[in-house]
Amino acid sequence: MGKMKIRITKHFDFEAAHALPGYDGKCKNIHGHSYQLFVTVIGTPINDKTNPKNGMVLDFGDLKKIINQEIVDVYDHSIVLNIDSEHIELAKKIKEYSHRMVLVKYQPTSELMLVDFADKIIKRLPKEVKLHSLKLYETNNSFAEWFASDQE
Repeated sequence: MGKMKIRITKHFDFEAAHALPGYDGKCKNIHGHSYQLFVTVIGTPINDKTNPKNGMVLDFGDLKKIINQEIVDVYDHSIVLNIDSEHIELAKKIKEYSHRMVLVKYQPTSELMLVDFADKIIKRLPKEVKLHSLKLYETNNSFAEWFASDQE
């Protein structure tokens, strides 16, 4: 077999609340989502009969470990707020009650969360495996996508 490229995808779920300060609709208020994240990586399957991962681009378990550590374990059942907004005062108050908080330096939309997630994931992948795409469902019928090929 030649050096074929194969994509593998793993699906993750997490629950989180966020607010969009300055937004001209209901989403300016704190509200929650059941997020679904699809992570697709691309690479050449390992061609080494002595390697326990022979035939794999990346062990799904290894991908799961990366995504859980970088995203799911951090964001699941948390409140995501923009540290540079008026919500910082609210964040301080909520923190007093021991709630899980993720403070970000961007408007926590699905689009910008994907940019953040991509940066975190890319740093953790083995050099021979590349992040191909991310898809983040905010609701069952609304999602944002990030593709490596679209990045400049």
